[in-house]
Amino acid sequence: MEPGIYIHEHRGWPEFGWDQARIAERLADITYRQGRLIGRMEALGFPLRAEAVLNTLTEDVLKSSEIEGERLDREQVRSSIARRLGLDIGGQAPADRNVEGVVEMMLDATQHYAEPLTRRRLFAWHAALFPTGHSGMSKIRIGAWRKDASGPMQVVSGPIGRERVHYQAPAARRVSGEMKKLIDWLEKDRSTNFVLKAAVAHLWFVTIHPFDDGNGRIARAIADMLLARSEETSQRFYSMSAQIRKERKTYYEILEATQKGELDITRWMEWFLNCLGRAIDNAETVLGTVLSKARFWEHFAKVEFNKRQREIVERQLHGFEGKLTSSKWAKLAKCSQDTASRDIEDLIRKKVLVKDAAGGRSTSYSLVKDGQHA
Repeated sequence: MEPGIYIHEHRGWPEFGWDQARIAERLADITYRQGRLIGRMEALGFPLRAEAVLNTLTEDVLKSSEIEGERLDREQVRSSIARRLGLDIGGQAPADRNVEGVVEMMLDATQHYAEPLTRRRLFAWHAALFPTGHSGMSKIRIGAWRKDASGPMQVVSGPIGRERVHYQAPAARRVSGEMKKLIDWLEKDRSTNFVLKAAVAHLWFVTIHPFDDGNGRIARAIADMLLARSEETSQRFYSMSAQIRKERKTYYEILEATQKGELDITRWMEWFLNCLGRAIDNAETVLGTVLSKARFWEHFAKVEFNKRQREIVERQLHGFEGKLTSSKWAKLAKCSQDTASRDIEDLIRKKVLVKDAAGGRSTSYSLVKDGQHA
């Protein structure tokens, strides 16, 4: 092993290598499953397919932010995506600037996947992520490479005074040149499979760590863009970010090990492909949710719903946090408590809602699906 602590300090950087024989079978399996999933989704027809895309993109935005410890409002994210995609979901919630920015970046990456990635595009993504020019309480450089004015860019954990340094990025003076190499390779290389390119670009970007903040989210957006290129479709039916969120501990461990290793990144490539495979497996959950919703509306096709009832039922079908109570109904529907109670009692009579068995200070209600208690 050559002298130096981190991968970017090795002679030959950034000439990554991997054992093609070790990943060939995994890659072939991923490619097959991508094609099969897209085929199944295409057979659904436009309304259900659009619903699946909306669900997937919502999860992608939420979970990519959660990986960084930031929780966004699900309804705001869903409404923002639906509005930008021209989908009518009813009762759209207004989204704050932070949510709009994250959604804007993700949709630009996936809906315009064929457009070249440029420095200007990356700067626009970064500016969208931080509309106030701050990360938390700290002012950061927006739409520009970092400067390291307060010291080297490090990934640390632990209490002040006993921090553990997991990784130290290249010095700021190297960033512009390093990013040019990455962007040139990403757009000009024609020999690397796009799925493998997604794995390499993700690692390469977070290793350079070119921005003051937001590097993880932008790295995942780049990977999503390249996965869309691999499938030649802007329609997303699985979420790599949602799967990484489930495997966050392992994700950080393999990332740290790779960044402290050599230029052979076979283990990283294996992990990325395996994680991607599990993300595709979990697309069955998205599909199941969409089909369950379709069955629900088919079952209650002859039941009359007012506008408030339809909007709240829609929200329940795609899942909102907590239990449905009359007070929550009133808040969501922007109506009085009496009106909420009448709406609920009407749906109970029509066997759309049922009172939950659990007691407590507030009575809660659940949907009846396919004629049976959910």
